[in-house]
Amino acid sequence: MPELKSGPPGTLTLRGGNTVRRLGFGSMRLTGKGVWGPPADEPAAIALLRHLVDQGVEFIDTADSYGPGASEELIAKALYPYPAGLVIASKGGFARPGPAAWTADARPEHLRLVCEESLKRLRLEAIELYQLHTPDHRVPIEDSVGALTELQRQGKIRHIGVSNVSAAELARARAVAEIVSVQNAYNLRERASDALVDTCAAAGIAFIAFYPLAKGKLAAPSSALARVAEQHGATPGQIALAWLLHRSPALLPIPGTSRIAHLDENLAAAAISLSGDEMRELDAA
Repeated sequence: MPELKSGPPGTLTLRGGNTVRRLGFGSMRLTGKGVWGPPADEPAAIALLRHLVDQGVEFIDTADSYGPGASEELIAKALYPYPAGLVIASKGGFARPGPAAWTADARPEHLRLVCEESLKRLRLEAIELYQLHTPDHRVPIEDSVGALTELQRQGKIRHIGVSNVSAAELARARAVAEIVSVQNAYNLRERASDALVDTCAAAGIAFIAFYPLAKGKLAAPSSALARVAEQHGATPGQIALAWLLHRSPALLPIPGTSRIAHLDENLAAAAISLSGDEMRELDAA
């Protein structure tokens, strides 16, 4: 099962796969407005990607729908040939009719197509972790995950994960394939997946937390988060990330940013140790 090694941030081992540090990077925000098209400043985005690898980030999350295609192309342009140990995880299951518009499409034929396209953009023969981006309620999740098992048998993806799922949907997916990760929104404010985090930890499944900072909406000046941050000489965002790292050894937060200074601030959260009293105060708030 995922194991926290040497305290926060420690590392997490994907079942049967790589071991990565427990602060990853979400690349959605490297695209244009509305997650559409390339970034406004491509050289800055490339510099950010190279910098995060230099700083020891070992897990980058992307998807064919980010751009669409722009995020994967940018990652390859910045980092190919990829350094040893770097895990690039991608996803399929959304169609993009326009800026800020998302439509579920988890039909097997769509998943096969977009996975092939992701392989080309990322310049990979196999994607280390490929996740169903969302269930499509027009298609049984067993059929969608079944398509990923076919891609796995063909050697095009190594490990399978699911995203935006309920506990029941995870159980159905696990009946079809070995699931090594769940990727859901999770942070101090968004706690709908609390029980699912514990389910994943018990089952040896990594829980990849997107929106770990609630899009910057977590901290109010008089909040418990702000009070704990002041005690540590840290920012509220750093405490929010530290809380996730302490919450469960299965958690792999993937904060995203387009600024190097903000990236470095996020990574510094790994050095913060929260006491049991502080964790209880944050939980209660």
